[in-house]
Amino acid sequence: MSRGRCARPAILVKRDPPLYIQAMTDAPLIPASPSEDDYVRQVTEATPPPLLPEGDPIHLFEEWLAEAGKGEPNDYNAMALSTVDADGLPDSRMVLLKSVDACGFVFYTNTQSAKGVELGGQPKAALLFHWKSLRRQVRVRGVVEPVTEAEADAYFASRARHSQLGAWASDQSRPLPDRLALERRVAEMALKFGLGKVPRPPHWSGYRVVPQVIEFWRDRPFRLHERLVYDRVGDGWETKRLFP
Repeated sequence: MSRGRCARPAILVKRDPPLYIQAMTDAPLIPASPSEDDYVRQVTEATPPPLLPEGDPIHLFEEWLAEAGKGEPNDYNAMALSTVDADGLPDSRMVLLKSVDACGFVFYTNTQSAKGVELGGQPKAALLFHWKSLRRQVRVRGVVEPVTEAEADAYFASRARHSQLGAWASDQSRPLPDRLALERRVAEMALKFGLGKVPRPPHWSGYRVVPQVIEFWRDRPFRLHERLVYDRVGDGWETKRLFP
């Protein structure tokens, strides 16, 4: 827990013995690094996996995504999306992957949101998938392009009606005076469209991250992790392995 601006850990504040003693007895906020015995037990219990294959990265990603779908408790298609603003300051948030193929990784959002504005100014992005239960990560870096109108229409039509209304009601990333203001907007949109079809808002669409680099990361004992990188070269891929 934070104790003020740039506060040092409580265990170093020796001028306050009660605070020092309490900190020593509380459960640590950050877990300790695994011990030698912890790692040895992991090695003993685990079957060494084969090296990651150097084939089609999209096919490998789809295999990992399918495995994550069987083990992750929720939102196994969640990914961190990183962009930069006009000052070059990085910005990250979690979004949901909605489709993937040889052309790239697709997500949808309000194009007037912070991410939409940032992508409009600098159409490049990084993605990070972290599947904790599998001890795996996938990093993607590439250029960003809008999906087609047909793609955006088709996906928007597949959403639940209340989600469609929410897309109209929310001025995403803008100040919200209070929660009731959003609920009123949703109610207004419900009255506006009645029982009819809810069209896709003109400011709501999708983006495709066209990968230039894809890295697969797999946990191994003693922090000797496996890293396999695919670099796009023309219409194909070149691979290399990295030190962990």
